[in-house]
Amino acid sequence: MKKIVVGFDTSNYTTSCAVFDGETGENRGQLLKVEPGKLGLRQSEALFSHVRALPEIADGLTLDGDIIAVGASTKPRETEDSYMPCFLAGSSQGAVLAKMLGVPFFGFSHQQGHIAAAAWSAGHMEILEMPHIAWHLSGGTTEILYVVPWKSAVKCEIIGGTSDVSAGQLIDRTGQLLGLDFPAGKELDRLSHKAVHRERYDMKLSGLTFSLSGVEHKMKQMLEKGADKAEVAYFSLDSIVSAVERITARALEKYGDLPVLYSGGVSSNSLLRERARGIFPAPEFATDNAMGTAILTYRAVNET
Repeated sequence: MKKIVVGFDTSNYTTSCAVFDGETGENRGQLLKVEPGKLGLRQSEALFSHVRALPEIADGLTLDGDIIAVGASTKPRETEDSYMPCFLAGSSQGAVLAKMLGVPFFGFSHQQGHIAAAAWSAGHMEILEMPHIAWHLSGGTTEILYVVPWKSAVKCEIIGGTSDVSAGQLIDRTGQLLGLDFPAGKELDRLSHKAVHRERYDMKLSGLTFSLSGVEHKMKQMLEKGADKAEVAYFSLDSIVSAVERITARALEKYGDLPVLYSGGVSSNSLLRERARGIFPAPEFATDNAMGTAILTYRAVNET
């Protein structure tokens, strides 16, 4: 019977479990319910929602093999001061499962999992064995990272990103103003393709850092003046993509001609994929998922 590992990830908006056997994997996820008109959940609400959702999600996994290890996302980043209560749902249940099965438990950061899932789904696992540049573009994080191999995983150094509003936040705030459901990424992407005039706005950069609050202000002004919804959608997305392109170019000038990997839900945006240089994950593994955690768990248990 083949050897498999189980991974958990309970981020701010998605509950997910995954199984991985070293080559193939299965991920099951469920988006947490957010009431219409709201832009997210409080940590207490997210934690409760994860605990309630995990049994149903785990029940649907195909456990065809011997479980040799369990892993989970335990915090947002791999730094000591990184903490978010919602990760307790997956990490605690993962630790208990490992104890009951008598197998090792491994904890990783949510960011490490994103990078592993992106590399695996893109067919570029070799990138985990070399220095590279990575973008983590999501509802709560917009960071450009210098990444190096570290044990069975990777170590990430934040070298730039947004100084205020994240890319995902701007997308969801734009979607809210346009009357779209949360999260708004997919619908805003579709709507932006209908734009004709496509107004541009290049924000000021400070090294490898940029601000999206000015884009948000400009976007609101466009709506107040009666701009077409498609034009507003394009303006918001184009501003993000333009900043990513310019920051990436600066990072490569500083760190050398390294591979560039994209991760996080915003990396599934079609405009970004058309224009940005780099390696992109399969769309289903761009958003929050437990596959990356399972992949890193498999690597870890086979190193011990």
